[in-house]
Amino acid sequence: MGTDGNHSKNHEKTDKSPRDWCAEAVARLHAGRPEEALNAAREAAAAAARDERGEAAAAGEWAHRLMSLALERLGRDADALPPAREAVRLAPGSWPARVRLATALARLPGHADEAAGQAGLARAFAPEEPAPHALEGDLALLRGDHAHAATAYRTALATGAATDPATALATALATALATDPDPGPGPGPGPSSGERPGDAVRARVRVNLGLALLRWDRPRAHHDPAWPVDPRETGRARRALEVWSRQARLLAALATIGVAAAAQAADLALQAKLGGLVALALLALLTVRQARRIRVWPLVPAMMGRDPWLSTEVVSAAVSVAAYAAWLGLTAAPGVPPWLDPVWAGLAAVAVLGWPAHAALRALAGTWRGHPVRALEQFAAVDGERTARRNAGVTLWILLGRTWSVLAPLACAAVAVEPRAALAAVAVPYPLLRCYRRARHGGEDGWLRAAVVLLVLAAAGCAAGALLEWPAQDRTAGAAWAWRVGMAALGLVAVVFAVRAGRAWWRGGPGPWRSSLLMCDLPAGDEPSVPLGLEARQALAYARNVVLSFADPLGPRTVGAAASIGPAGELRLVAEAGAGEAVEADPRVAVFAAGPSPRRRWVEVRGVAVAAPGLLRVTPKQVLTGEFPGRHQRG
Repeated sequence: MGTDGNHSKNHEKTDKSPRDWCAEAVARLHAGRPEEALNAAREAAAAAARDERGEAAAAGEWAHRLMSLALERLGRDADALPPAREAVRLAPGSWPARVRLATALARLPGHADEAAGQAGLARAFAPEEPAPHALEGDLALLRGDHAHAATAYRTALATGAATDPATALATALATALATDPDPGPGPGPGPSSGERPGDAVRARVRVNLGLALLRWDRPRAHHDPAWPVDPRETGRARRALEVWSRQARLLAALATIGVAAAAQAADLALQAKLGGLVALALLALLTVRQARRIRVWPLVPAMMGRDPWLSTEVVSAAVSVAAYAAWLGLTAAPGVPPWLDPVWAGLAAVAVLGWPAHAALRALAGTWRGHPVRALEQFAAVDGERTARRNAGVTLWILLGRTWSVLAPLACAAVAVEPRAALAAVAVPYPLLRCYRRARHGGEDGWLRAAVVLLVLAAAGCAAGALLEWPAQDRTAGAAWAWRVGMAALGLVAVVFAVRAGRAWWRGGPGPWRSSLLMCDLPAGDEPSVPLGLEARQALAYARNVVLSFADPLGPRTVGAAASIGPAGELRLVAEAGAGEAVEADPRVAVFAAGPSPRRRWVEVRGVAVAAPGLLRVTPKQVLTGEFPGRHQRG
C-alpha cells in the first residue's frame, strides 16, 4: 500500500504542469497557507526549468514570484529577495515581476531608492494597470510624502475605473486564450470568472488613499528607508529618547512640586534644597543610562528632523530640565532680588507644565491634521474590509475631537464674554453628524455613539441657555439650567473619551487615536504570466515576415525583425538599431508574424521590450492568434 501511495503521489506530480503548480500555489496563498504555497511554487520552478525553451518555461518567472511572495508571508524578508530578482532576470519586461521585486526591496533596509526605481519601471511597462500606481503610492506613503501618495492612489483608481465592461471582457478572453490555448483537466491559472483584473488592488487603494488624506503618521516616521541601517537599531534609539524625555519631565515636575511644598508648608528649606540636588543627580543618571542604549548617534539629528514630534519631546524635556536647574539655583541662592520673582515662578511653571502642555499640543495638532471628511468617504466606499471599518471608527473619533475643540472654547467664551455667541454652537456638530450618518460602520462603537449624543446635547444646551438669556438680558433659572446641562455634557464627552481610551489601553486593542490607523498591504506578485502558446510558437516558427511596431518620437513606426524563442519562453527579436533606443523611452511594443504555416496562422504579441546586447527581449502581455481565410472562405 505504501508503494501504491508513493506511486500515486509521484504520478500526480508528473501530471501537473508548471502552470498548474503555480495556480495551486496562488490558491494556497489566498487560503493563508504560505508554507504549502512555497512548496508548490518550488515544484513549479523545478518543472519549468526542465522544460527549457518549451511552453512551460514561461511559468518559471511566475513560480519565482510566488516563491518570493510566500517567503514574505512567512516573515522571511531577506530570503524573499533572491527569487524576486530571479523572476526579473527571467522576464525583464514583466510588470508583475517588477512590482514583486519593488515590494521585496521596500521591506529591507537601504533599498528604498532601488524599490522606487523598480516601481517606476513597472508603471512604465503597464500604465494601464492599477497595481504599479498603487505601489508607488505605498512607497510615497511610507516616506511621508502624502501629496504624492494621494496622487498615485487616485491614478490607480482612475486607471481601474477607465476599463469598461467590453474592454474587460476582451482582455479576459485574450488572457484566457494566451494562458491556456489547449485547456485540460486541473485548475486554471487565470483570474476567477466575474472578477475584473485589479479589483483586489482597488479595494485596498481606497483605504490607503484615506490614510494619505488624513496625513497618516507611519509607524517608523523617524527612519529613512534609504538608510543602510536596520530599522530596529533606530527604533531602539527612538525608544531611548522617548523614555528619557518622559522620565526627565516627570522627575523635574515632581521634584519642583516636592521642593516647593517642603520649603513652604513644612518649613524645611535646607532639606528641600538637598532633595532638589538629589533629583538633579538622578536626572544625570537617567541621561547617562538612556544615552548608553543609543548606538546610532550620528543618525539621531536626522531622526529628529524626520520625526518632528520626537524632536519636540526631546527639546521640551531638555527645556524642562534646564528650567528646573535654573529654578533650583534661584531657590538656593541667597539674597535674590524681588524683581526675579516672576522669573522664578515662570521657571517653576515650565518645569511642572511642560509635559501636559506638550501632550495637549500634540493632541490638538493630531486632531486638526489632514482631511478626515474626505478620508471617511474613501473608507465608507470599501465593502467587507476590516481595516476600512477600523479606520472609519478612528476617523470619526478624530472628527469628534475636532468638533469638541471648537465647541469648548466657544462655550467658555460665551459664558465669560458674550452669551449670545453660544447660538452658533448649534451648527458646530453638523459636520460630525453628517459623517456619522454616512459612515456605514459608525454605530458599531457604543462609546462613540454616546460621545456624539453628549456633544449634540452640549451644543443644544449652550444654545438654549443663550436663547433664554437673550430677551431679558439676565440669566433666568431656565437659562442657568440650560447652561449647566450644556457644560456638563461637554465635560462628559471628555470623560467618555478618557474611559474609551483607558479601556483600549487596558485590553491592548485599537484606541480612539491616530496611531490605531492601519495601512493595507496590497496584493502584489501573484498575477499569472502570459506564455506564447503552441499555436503562437508555430506561427512564429513558420513566419516569413516578422514586423515590430513601437512608438517613435515622430509617431508609430514599424520595422522588420528576426524572431526566436528564449530559454525562459520570452520572444527575442533582432531589429535595427533605432528600435533599441525607442523602446527605452516607451517599452510597449507589438510584434506581428504571418506566413505559410501548416494552418496559415498569424500571431500578434503585445508586450514589453527590454533592450539587451544585440537584441530585444519581449515579455508578452497579450497574445492573439488567428487563421487566414482559405479560398473557399473568400468573397
